[in-house]
Amino acid sequence: MKDFEENPPLVIKKGDGLYLIDENGNRYMDCISSWWVNLFGHCNERINKVITEQVNTLEHVIFANFAHEPAAELCEELTKVLPNGLNKFLFSDNGSSCIEMALKLSFQYHLQTGNPQKTKFISLENAYHGETIGALGVGDVDIFTETYRPLIKEGIKVRVPYINTELSNDEFRRLEDECIKELEDLIVKKHNEIACMIVEPMVQGAAGIKIYSARFLKSARELTKKYNIHLIDDEIAMGFGRTGKMFACEHAEIEPDMICIAKGLSSGYYPIAILCITTDIFNAFYADYKEGKSFLHSHTYSGNPLGCRIALEVLKIFKEENILKTVNEKGAYLKQKMKEIFKDKPYVKDIRNIGLIGAIELKDNLLPNIRVGKEIYNLALKKECLLDLLEIVFILCLHML
Repeated sequence: MKDFEENPPLVIKKGDGLYLIDENGNRYMDCISSWWVNLFGHCNERINKVITEQVNTLEHVIFANFAHEPAAELCEELTKVLPNGLNKFLFSDNGSSCIEMALKLSFQYHLQTGNPQKTKFISLENAYHGETIGALGVGDVDIFTETYRPLIKEGIKVRVPYINTELSNDEFRRLEDECIKELEDLIVKKHNEIACMIVEPMVQGAAGIKIYSARFLKSARELTKKYNIHLIDDEIAMGFGRTGKMFACEHAEIEPDMICIAKGLSSGYYPIAILCITTDIFNAFYADYKEGKSFLHSHTYSGNPLGCRIALEVLKIFKEENILKTVNEKGAYLKQKMKEIFKDKPYVKDIRNIGLIGAIELKDNLLPNIRVGKEIYNLALKKECLLDLLEIVFILCLHML
């Protein structure tokens, strides 16, 4: 907070496509899509139009014993783009609570299907799944978790084969084999205790855009399926085209048991999140009320009509404007330009890309007594560019139009 004394927050008055405009008329290129949410530019005309229509029809209604057309239509449209088998939906209003729902649902599923001993969760090293207490337990980024460790139920963390340009193909294959074997050994030994495994598919955003192999993710799916462990796919940041696929898990050609979606789901217009599950999971909760098998987790604004109507328009834009083709074309250009500009710079440790996401990692201790990230962030603002930064990793998450 003290940083604000030296660098007070910018007051943004207007959004216009790729740009944010402050109270003094300065325009800033939003190169992080305002924390990974904005897909199609600020104040998108198509989305603005449907919001106006919906707000003049129905702005909110309790989502218990009531429903509405935008929610029903959204569920129908999501089944057309999600991996096979995901056809039941639980609504929430932010990513962290969506993760909480998934973890609780997995635990309760096993409790109600004869496996009450399955109470543990597996997640990946360097994982980030949100900042509520349950989500922190499956996270592994110290800046978020360290303070709250006494409150956290810690999950089991496993090693990940990160893409590394310094390794030969044979060396990387050996790394993949090691990580897969470690995961297999863990699951074989403790599968009777493990309820679920949760992953950020292919890319770990808050860890600094760490990209790992599709083969590892595919193996994780095979192992979890074999041993009755749910695979929860956290697509909150990577879903909706960010990586060049509609959902990042498609790179590994897998079908998870649950998918958490948010952020791009409403293109930044409204806080909405959805947990997508299979019929098998749904059936474990389908019972007479007196049996006490209901899943009790709801938020006041869950299933809000405005959010659902926006999400419907987002899906229409993807289809009608061939967005994934644009992402892959622009992603190839981004990758090419980043290599041209930064490949041989002595201060750059690594360059990473997938879809319209890019990361430039600087070498450690370039200027030991200076917060290099903060200085570059401020320099970028002077050049009317808004970047995301994680200490020495600079992240680009670009708009798709």
